[in-house]
Amino acid sequence: MNSPARTARSPLRLALIVGALGVVFGDIGTSPIYTLQTVFNPNDPHPVPLTTDNLYGVISLIVWSIVLIVTVTYVLLAMRMDNDGEGGIMALLTLLRRWTPGGRTRTVALLSALAVLGAALFLGDSMITPAISVLSAIEGLKVINPNLGELVVPATAVILLILFLLQRFGSTVVGRLFGPVMVLWFLVVAVLGIGGIAHDPRILLALLPTYAIGFFVGHFQIAFFALAAVVLAVTGAEALYADMGHFGRRPISLAWLFIVFPACGISYLGQGALVLQDHANISAPFFLLAPGWGRIALVVLATAATVIASQAVISGAFSVASQAAGLGYLPRLRVAHTSSSTHGQIYVPWINWLLMVSVLTLVFTFRSSASLAFAYGMAVTGTIMITTVLFFYLARHRWTTPGWLLWGGAVVLGAVDLLFVAVNLTKFVHGAWLPLAIGVIAFTVMTTWQRGRQLITARRTKAEGSLVDFVQNLRITPDLVDRVPGTAIFLNPGSATTPLALRANVEHNHVRHERVIILSVEIDTVPRLPESERFTVDDLGDPTDGITHVTARFGYTETPDVPRTLATLSPEQTEGPLDLDKATYFLSKIELREGNAPEMARWRKRLFLAASHITSDASNHFGLPRDRVIVMGSQIEL
Repeated sequence: MNSPARTARSPLRLALIVGALGVVFGDIGTSPIYTLQTVFNPNDPHPVPLTTDNLYGVISLIVWSIVLIVTVTYVLLAMRMDNDGEGGIMALLTLLRRWTPGGRTRTVALLSALAVLGAALFLGDSMITPAISVLSAIEGLKVINPNLGELVVPATAVILLILFLLQRFGSTVVGRLFGPVMVLWFLVVAVLGIGGIAHDPRILLALLPTYAIGFFVGHFQIAFFALAAVVLAVTGAEALYADMGHFGRRPISLAWLFIVFPACGISYLGQGALVLQDHANISAPFFLLAPGWGRIALVVLATAATVIASQAVISGAFSVASQAAGLGYLPRLRVAHTSSSTHGQIYVPWINWLLMVSVLTLVFTFRSSASLAFAYGMAVTGTIMITTVLFFYLARHRWTTPGWLLWGGAVVLGAVDLLFVAVNLTKFVHGAWLPLAIGVIAFTVMTTWQRGRQLITARRTKAEGSLVDFVQNLRITPDLVDRVPGTAIFLNPGSATTPLALRANVEHNHVRHERVIILSVEIDTVPRLPESERFTVDDLGDPTDGITHVTARFGYTETPDVPRTLATLSPEQTEGPLDLDKATYFLSKIELREGNAPEMARWRKRLFLAASHITSDASNHFGLPRDRVIVMGSQIEL
């Protein structure tokens, strides 16, 4: 007899699995549309001859690449390395910063840079995935009627434009449809694959790893270049890890092992059997698995699935950018939460418009999924390799697993990743330069912002002076400053220095409020913090002077709402009651100017100053009432 707890957990887990199918697996679940035909693309600079032996070898390579990269690297290993339930490159970076072992600062700095590069490559992937996914689905029109080929690019552009325009409304309502649509998608993919296998069951022999090994060893030159397209079968693997915080490791693992992997594997086998029957079917093996009467419906379903895949990667880009800003690698961006019930559903306008322009540019420039495939693999393989390196480094220092076992796994999986990276580098002039260029640009912006922020913080600290000394002077000379009724809240980066706005108010206006709160907002290296760890209150040496310093902590996925947070403080903590309904909020605005200090190259200073212009308004970011915000400025040279 099942216990009530177990009975209650089963529907919940099923709902999470269905939800994960709609959000996590859109990208990797639509890879069968274009992977096999791309491997044997005759226009490839290093074409793979379509022979029976090569076909068996390629199908086997696809299946076992999925096993090693997705199942082993991500599902069995990486997803066990989480940051309080959150996964992905940024989670590994925060774990690296938290667990920095002493005496290895250079190694940690290099690995941190690798993690930032991985996040940058993911942003590049976020530009390519919507373009190649939707293009590949709409290209199914050419299978139905070759004369419809001219509609592929404009139809793709219209669909993607609508998708980006709808981002501001969130995906709460549409998201309820994502899971059932993807359940139908994987069911159709598997059924069509079974139908293909029935034409030539001999293709099941490709499940044996000996075919992949034999193909690679016996025809190394051909197999090596085939890997550049085989990698398309594992695109979207990072999503399993990155979205772990939304659904949990177990539902994602179950969905992969029992639904997604079997369906995709069966599809590749079915396509292989179809091509064995007639090599001409390699032009569009996925769509040709369907009978003629069902191809229009399949194109519609494939389009829906690729839109879902695009939505998933766009949401992933919002999440990565938001986390990077929280960790100090990007300017403070305006983030809108589009769901009151689902924490991870956010909208970042600046990133959305950047992605929209980039994706549409790629569609009109490359015009086909086959052309974009050359560029696609580089971003994917780079991110996978960096994840593998970071995982094994952290596992070596945090897990009790025998060293020889970890080193063995690192060598095997690292060699596989390195092969994929190496073969994609051979496509550099044919498109692989694109994600690398995007990654390098994003990496440069992120590291420049982090360095510039450090320098500005140091100069600001020097200009502000000691907070303890400032408050002490107020106690010594109380007659020089008048107290006025009310509550004043000064936002400040830390507790060591005096807010510039407070110093200016006292020195120039010779007034202070009855209740003064100096508030510092800190973003921690965990996704969310319990309320019990939210505050640290300091009376600054005098519990009766009405001046209190409060440190409010938030996880890097939380949005700091200052008024709501301050409302939870008791009068005993703030040296008296706060009148938050009439409180005045003071912000210290820093005007940045380019100086002659040698710490940064001139071009990086200009890049930092340009990036500072996209910083979101502090009033909106911290949820302050705009009609009660006073901004007082000062200048700092970089």
